[in-house]
Amino acid sequence: MKHSILCVDDEVDNVDALERIFRRSYRVLKATSGAEGLGLLKAEKEVAVIISDQRMPRMTGVEFLKKSITTHPDAIRILLTGYTDIESVIDAINSGEVYRYVTKPWDPVDLSNTINKAVEKYDLRRELIAKNAALESALNELKTLDQAKTQFMVLINHELKTPLTVLLSFLELLQESPLNDEQQVYLNRIDQSAHRLKSIIDEVLELVSAETGQLKISKSKINLKEIFAELHHQWQPRLEGRELGWSAQVRVDKVKSDPQVLTKVLNRLIDNAVKFGSKGSEVEIESRSTDDDQVAITVRNKGKAMDKSMIERILKPFTLNEEMLHHSKGLGMGLSVSQALLKAIGSEVAINCPKGHVEVSFRLPAG
Repeated sequence: MKHSILCVDDEVDNVDALERIFRRSYRVLKATSGAEGLGLLKAEKEVAVIISDQRMPRMTGVEFLKKSITTHPDAIRILLTGYTDIESVIDAINSGEVYRYVTKPWDPVDLSNTINKAVEKYDLRRELIAKNAALESALNELKTLDQAKTQFMVLINHELKTPLTVLLSFLELLQESPLNDEQQVYLNRIDQSAHRLKSIIDEVLELVSAETGQLKISKSKINLKEIFAELHHQWQPRLEGRELGWSAQVRVDKVKSDPQVLTKVLNRLIDNAVKFGSKGSEVEIESRSTDDDQVAITVRNKGKAMDKSMIERILKPFTLNEEMLHHSKGLGMGLSVSQALLKAIGSEVAINCPKGHVEVSFRLPAG
């Protein structure tokens, strides 16, 4: 379908000449006054290019082009004028949103090239508008998904945690009741499954809370020596059970961040290091300064190296793998929750596997 162009000039011979130049390539609309041109624009939904002479009675080309913006803001406007009308040209560019001006008498080849380029510009502008509309639609869909995440979190919190709390309370009462050996086995299995379900719900809530911006952040100065010492004390029984050592190196002892978020992240990273570390090796934790005046905190364990695709998978929540299908490793959310928590405080997880080790690190501002 041909693009429509509107030619406005009070000289009938001029608009006829313009029609002869463009009729093979475009649908040409003609008007001999600004008022007639505005009338045509009201009746035409799409006009790609508007060409107007400047010197016309009752309404100048600049005045007409300025009014045409109201009905056809996306059209490309071109002004026909003489050298003596330079002030009109400046006025047209400023108020009439003119793409180019063409001097009279015009050169047919130059004018054709100008119109062709103007139509290309119009198509690009329309394409940009369509893409912006698509982006806006996608953005609205993302906002809807964020709202759905929030509603999902509320649903889990109320509809799952409430009955689960009741279940755990009655399990505690049953533990105090006289039971035979078989009943005790059954009760222990129910209790383990209930606590595992509670852990999964808590992880999902924490992930959604961090990703939807509902996590409240309160930053302060943190002493890493104290944090590392407390973590060692907390994890000592698990370390001994897995025959793992502990090594802490604090080269920088002060950072500024949210202490609760930092502790949660470190606990998750240490949990992975203990769970997957080779027996007889050490879980290493260190802090050091970086070239950009930040502090890198690293948790390292000896273990099987991971390739890039595996790292990408484990940073995504709810990653399915063989271990998960056997219900032995949870939902695979440890690192993805850590990533969401770190993003909430302006950081992110980095994973490297040098020489038989797995290093998980992140950066925080120095305190």
